[in-house]
Amino acid sequence: MKRNILTLSIIATLWFSTGEINAASVSDYPEIENYVGGVDNSPKSVERWQYTPDGNEYLTLSADRKRIVKHDIKTGREIETIFDLTHTRETMLPDISGFTMSPDGSKILVWRDSKMIYRRSFDAQYYVYEIRSRLLKPLSTDNPRQQSPIFSPDGRMVAFMAGNNIFIKKLDYGSEVAVTKDGEKNKIINGVPDWTYEEEFSTSCSMTWAPDNMTLCFIKYNETDVPTFSFPLYEGTCDQMKQYALYPGSFTYKYPVAGERNSTVSVHSYDIETRKLKQIQLSDAQIEYIPRITYGPTADMLMITTLNRDQNRMELFCANPRSTTIKSLLVEKWNAWIDPMTYEDMCFLNDFFVVSSCRTGYQHLYAYSYSGALQRQITSGEYDVTAYYGYDKTTGNHYYASTSTGATNRVVSKIDAKGRVSNLTPDQGHASASAWSPKMDYCIVNYSNTTTAPKYTLCNPANGKTVRTLQDNAEYQQRWAAAPKPEFFTMQSGDVTLNGYIIKPTGFDSTKRYPVIMSQYSGPGSQQVLNRWSIGAENYFARAGYVVVCVDGRGTGGRGRAFMDVVYKRLGQYESIDQIAAAKYAATLPYVDPSRIAIYGWSFGGYESIMASSQKDAPYAAAIAVAPVTDWRYYDTVYAERYMLTPQQNAEGYEISSTLGRIADRKCPLLIMHGTADDNVHIFNTVQYAGAAEAIGRWADILMFPNMNHSINGCSNSRATVYARMLNYLETHMK
Repeated sequence: MKRNILTLSIIATLWFSTGEINAASVSDYPEIENYVGGVDNSPKSVERWQYTPDGNEYLTLSADRKRIVKHDIKTGREIETIFDLTHTRETMLPDISGFTMSPDGSKILVWRDSKMIYRRSFDAQYYVYEIRSRLLKPLSTDNPRQQSPIFSPDGRMVAFMAGNNIFIKKLDYGSEVAVTKDGEKNKIINGVPDWTYEEEFSTSCSMTWAPDNMTLCFIKYNETDVPTFSFPLYEGTCDQMKQYALYPGSFTYKYPVAGERNSTVSVHSYDIETRKLKQIQLSDAQIEYIPRITYGPTADMLMITTLNRDQNRMELFCANPRSTTIKSLLVEKWNAWIDPMTYEDMCFLNDFFVVSSCRTGYQHLYAYSYSGALQRQITSGEYDVTAYYGYDKTTGNHYYASTSTGATNRVVSKIDAKGRVSNLTPDQGHASASAWSPKMDYCIVNYSNTTTAPKYTLCNPANGKTVRTLQDNAEYQQRWAAAPKPEFFTMQSGDVTLNGYIIKPTGFDSTKRYPVIMSQYSGPGSQQVLNRWSIGAENYFARAGYVVVCVDGRGTGGRGRAFMDVVYKRLGQYESIDQIAAAKYAATLPYVDPSRIAIYGWSFGGYESIMASSQKDAPYAAAIAVAPVTDWRYYDTVYAERYMLTPQQNAEGYEISSTLGRIADRKCPLLIMHGTADDNVHIFNTVQYAGAAEAIGRWADILMFPNMNHSINGCSNSRATVYARMLNYLETHMK
C-alpha cells in the first residue's frame, strides 16, 4: 500500500496535540462561552425593519415568526397585523424566516427553510402572499427552492434563480417563464454571483428590473474554465453527515486562486413582451470584473460598473438595454487598488449620481451628472468617508459616516447644499446609521464607545433629534460593567505613529509582571483599534491574567491612502515591522514580562501571526494562527490580486509575502487551528505549511475542526474550544 508521508506526519502532530488537549478542556475556563459567543455576550439589537412603500409605517416579523405587523414609526405602536399564518388561504405554514413587501405594497414574499450556500447566499422555499385576498401560494412549484427573488417595480412579477437559471413568475396569471436555459453547476450561473464575486464584491444578486417593468437585466457568469477546488466532508459529530460514516465525501466548486482564470462575465437584457435575450457588449479589453449592475432613474439607463483585473481602474457605463448602445460616464484610476466602496456603494438619484473616490488621498464623495460631468465635490478634508447613506431632495442634505473626528471614531454627519456640516452623533465613539426611510426622514442610529454598550435610537436626520430610544442595553451594560475595558495609546514604529489599545488584567497590580497577548487582524483597510463597545476573547484573556495589546499597523484603514498603500504588492512586510515594534513597545511597559509575549490572529490575522513570528528579530514566546492564509498564491484572485497583482506580474512580491520560505526563522512554537470545510481560506494552506515545515525538520501544532467553515462557529462549543485551546497553549509555552 502506498502511503502519504505528509498526511501521516500531520496525524502524528495532531496526536501529540490531542494528548495535551485531553489534559484540559473548555470546562477549565469558566464562563469563556459567555465571552466568545454565549447568550450573554452580545448586546440586543433592534428588530429588522421594512418600511411600507410610502414610508409612513414600518413592518416587523413577530417573535413567533407567524405574523407580520405594521407599526407607527414615531411610537412603535402596532397598527395592524397584515399577515397571519393562522388566517391564510390555500397554503398553511408553521412559520416563516423572513419577508419582503412588494414595491406597490399589495403583496409580500415570505420564505422558510433557508439553507446557506456561502457567506451571504442562501436558497429557500418562497411563497407569495396577496394582502387583500389573504391567498398564500408557492412562488414556484416547478422549482421548489429558489434563490435571490426580486419583485418587479409594479409588484406583478418576481424574478428568481433556480438550478443556475433565471425564471420569472407572472403573478397575475400564475405563469412561469424560463429566461435562461443554459445554467449548469460549475459551468454557467445566471443572475447570482459565483463564489469569488459573492465573497469579495459583497453581493448575492446580479439581477435588476427596469423602472418600467419591461426589461430584466442580469449578469451571466461562465465559470467553465475556472479551476475546480474540492475538500473532504466527514461524518463528524457536529451536524452529523451519516452518509460519510465509512468513506468521506467531498464538496467541489469553482475557486480561482491568484493568477488563474476567473469567470467570464457578460451583461444581458430580457424583454418581457418579446421574450428575447440580448447581450450588452462591453468591448473594452481591460474589463475583467463587473461588480454591479443597477438601473438609473429611467428604463434606458442601465448602469454597469466594471474593473480591470488589477483593480486600479474602474469604468462606469450607461447602457440602453433594448438598443444595447452604451456610453462611458466615468473612469476612476488609482496607483494602487481602488477602494471597494467606490464601486460597491454608488448611489443613483433622479438628477445625478454620487460616487466616492480617494483621488485627494482620502475617500470623499462626488456628485456627477448623467452626462458624466463632475458637478461638485460633496465632502473634503484630511479624513475618510466610510459610508454614504443617501440624499434628501427635500432638504438638500447628504448623509454619511466618516473619520472626521479621528481614525478611531465613526461619526454620522449631514452636509447641506451650502456645504455646512453637522454631526448627528457624538464626536468620540463609534456610530452608524441604518433603516433609512424612503423619504430620508427617519433612520436608526447605533452608537457605542468602549464603556457604553450599543444604543439604538430612531433619529430625525434633518434636525438630528432623537424620536425615541429603541434599545439602550442598560441591563446588558451593567452586567459587563466589571469586564476589563481597553485604554487607547499611540506609539512609534520608525517615524510612523500607530494607534493601539491595551486591556489590563482583572485586579491589575502595577508592581507585577504580566504575560502579553498581541491581538491583531492587520488586513488592508481593516481596523481593530476603534472606540466602540466590544466584549469578546480579548476581554476574557485579560480576565485570565494577560495584558492584551492591539495595534493597527500600516495598511489598515481610517487614515488615508498613504498610510494604507505602503503595503501594496508586499503584504506582510510593513505589517510585520509594525507588529514587532508594537511587541517591543509592550516589552518596555513596567508591568509586562518581556519574555512572555505572544501574538495571535484569525484569517489575515492568522497569516500575520505567522509572518511576524517568522521574522529574525521577532520577540514572541508563542504564536497562534486561526484559519490562516500561508501563501497568497493559494487565495482567490480578487482579494489576492487587489493588493498583490498576479503572481506572474509580481513574482518577487509573492515570494517575500509567503510564510513558507520563512519557517526556519521562526523560533517560537506555533499553533494553527483550521476548519476542514473552510471554503474561504482552504485548509490546503495549513497542510502546505505543515509539509514545508516538516520537510526541514520543523513542525507546528495543529488542531483541526471537522466540517467547520472559516468561522469555526457551530455546535459542540467549537468557538469556545478555539479560545480555550489558545489559553491552554499559552499556559504551556509561556510559563
